[in-house]
Amino acid sequence: MAGKPKKSFNTAGVCIPDKHYMIPALPRLPDVSDMIEGEFYFVLHAPRQSGKTTCLTALTEKINSEGRYYAVQCSLASLRNIEDDDKATAWVVSQINAGLSFSGVPELKKLEFSFAGKPYMSYPNVRVRYLLNALCEALDRDLVVFFDEADCLHAGPLITFLAQIRDGCLARTDKPGARFPRSLALVGMRDVGDYLYRVRPEDQSTGPASPFNVKKKSLTLSNFTLEQIKDLYSQHTSETGQPFEHSAFESAWRLTEGQPWLVNALAYDVIVERFENDYSKIVTGTDIDLAARSLILRNDTHFDSLAERLEEPRVRRVIVPVITGADSFPKGVSTDDIKYVVDLGLLKPDPSDEDLYMPANPIYQEIISRAMTRKIQAAIPKKFANMWMDDERIDMDGLLKAFQVYWRGNSEALKEDNAIDTLVSNSVKQALENYKQEKNFIEISDKISENIKHEITALANESFALLVLFAFLQRVMNGGADCIKREYALGKTRVDILVGYKGLSYPLELKIKGVQSREKSYEQLSGYMDKCGSPTGWLVVFDKDLKKTWAEKLFWETVELEGKTSHVAGC
Repeated sequence: MAGKPKKSFNTAGVCIPDKHYMIPALPRLPDVSDMIEGEFYFVLHAPRQSGKTTCLTALTEKINSEGRYYAVQCSLASLRNIEDDDKATAWVVSQINAGLSFSGVPELKKLEFSFAGKPYMSYPNVRVRYLLNALCEALDRDLVVFFDEADCLHAGPLITFLAQIRDGCLARTDKPGARFPRSLALVGMRDVGDYLYRVRPEDQSTGPASPFNVKKKSLTLSNFTLEQIKDLYSQHTSETGQPFEHSAFESAWRLTEGQPWLVNALAYDVIVERFENDYSKIVTGTDIDLAARSLILRNDTHFDSLAERLEEPRVRRVIVPVITGADSFPKGVSTDDIKYVVDLGLLKPDPSDEDLYMPANPIYQEIISRAMTRKIQAAIPKKFANMWMDDERIDMDGLLKAFQVYWRGNSEALKEDNAIDTLVSNSVKQALENYKQEKNFIEISDKISENIKHEITALANESFALLVLFAFLQRVMNGGADCIKREYALGKTRVDILVGYKGLSYPLELKIKGVQSREKSYEQLSGYMDKCGSPTGWLVVFDKDLKKTWAEKLFWETVELEGKTSHVAGC
């Protein structure tokens, strides 16, 4: 009942005093045993707060308890701000010693600091290799090492670190003096391809013989399945008696697609924040839906870290085409860039077409659009909040007509405030470099450069128009709408928005003029109106033709087709 001690939730599961609920970690890594048995060096990557550290801890404990090998787990998170090779490799050594100390295994614990006075410890380019070699020589069983948060290493120290791992691995034998870890994993948010991306310059390469160059040795941590979500929540039911309706499991799966932090955050919001630990209340699908809205509006630290990623030009040039529903990525967007954003957990391949991409889950879909419009929304007058809304309905006609006026008067100023030209410049520069490397050109012709520049500039301007409307809607609704649901994906050729208010649905479709015919747009809007159960819909068409006057671009039309009303707003 209310008043019981609050629970806290983490990426592994639901935690209560003296009790832990969690999904078994190892089934989420089905191939890791093969990697260790095969003596492979590999990368384990997964998005932030997906349970990587929990899995590593469970795996380390399992290996040590079985008695065939020793395992040590080291965190490199504290190296985030160290750029000097000497300091960084010394810190890696200290973290290895910390891993030995905290292992709880006497044979490992007694080796802590035992090599501190050795001459090789004075040299940053060999100390990690020699320390691992000395550890392996001192142990009576093979050693497995997990470097958690390995992607915190800066470029220079990363190169030095990987080169030492490579050299030790390639020289590894069972003979005295040449022993090295049986298996070693770099764990972080990024796949092996991104480690190589960061050390791409030839004069700073880790070398073609890097033990991490083999693609099959890169593993990822799977999200929770629907059954695992049921198991996780049911453990809470077993402990407290608080029941979950089946709809709660389904809503949690639909909204998160199994992202561990989100799965737990939804449960926390319902049980602790809304129910105040009153275990007599039944958790329903509606409760989970309301918790998702609360998370989005509250903008927790987890979402702040995602927003920071969206500021990276490398991420934005991948996200922007997805937000606009572009047919494809611009020529200058590299496969490395796409993979990087997928590894961050922001996007996923579209199930209908592996060459297309969409937000990783519905909650991230909303968080991405809100984060991308934060600066724009701040520039929109607060006086618009809750205008065109009364106790019964939204005057969507009036709202969109007001937006037309606002767009005409402020689009250029907003564009300047949000430094879109700088974004385009940075994106074009990197895109040309990517294109050069992928096509193996020594020089790129002016024609190719202009084509890429034109494509990225056009895409940036298209996305900007849609983002301004996103921000305008958010400012007007000001949290008063039941929901603002956005649907977008690469290849969609449009963005669909559903505004819910007082039980009514207001479907909008956003288009860039010239992408497809007006008839096709009406057909798509009609389908969306059917999906939303509304006889009325709104089509907003942005005209990117710089030669046209505002008088030509701004118009309002109402079309009646097959018993449905479509209002068309030209912008």
